[in-house]
Amino acid sequence: MKEGLKYVLSKLTDAFNKLKEGVKTAEDELEKDGVIQRFEFTFELLWKTLKIFLRENGIETNTPKDSLKEAFRIGWLKEENIFLNMLEDRNKSSHIYDKETSEEIVNRVKNNYVPAIEEILKKLEAKIKS
Repeated sequence: MKEGLKYVLSKLTDAFNKLKEGVKTAEDELEKDGVIQRFEFTFELLWKTLKIFLRENGIETNTPKDSLKEAFRIGWLKEENIFLNMLEDRNKSSHIYDKETSEEIVNRVKNNYVPAIEEILKKLEAKIKS
């Protein structure tokens, strides 16, 4: 099953790298909207990747929130609130109608979410190698 884990992790890593690239270069409103779109896509891959890794460890989850809470419970995630805020922002981002909220989400992606996702990616990569 490690091949399947490697595959889902590579897809998440690719999406995350595109998100990081967008965060670094986004300046105007359209580019920031692109960052939010990349964030949504990366988050979806993140929770689904966690779900698959958790299943490999005998833990069944069905929702993004369940996957995040279980990953925190077993020590894969350090700061549960950052990931729960990520889920909330992912849910909000599909209903954004104002520039201020959009800016706030882009700033959280840049300052909080990118480092947190980078950390969990390293942990998941280490799990495949062990």
